[in-house]
Amino acid sequence: MLIIVHVKCLESFEEEKIDYIIKNITKVFTDLGVPAQAVEILVHEVPMTHWRTKGLSCAEKFKDVDIPG
Repeated sequence: MLIIVHVKCLESFEEEKIDYIIKNITKVFTDLGVPAQAVEILVHEVPMTHWRTKGLSCAEKFKDVDIPG
């Protein structure tokens, strides 16, 4: 059994937070009995200028919001 998880997020997370996400997603599957070696996680970071909703980029939409990284 091979589990592949794709995570899409805005480009702003520090490396330590990406590691945290990966470790905890892996733990979900190991808790279900899947060996950690069978869990692959790909993190796709998208620049805020390339992610759009309703015609606005996230850079525009969240310009006044402090997004944690």
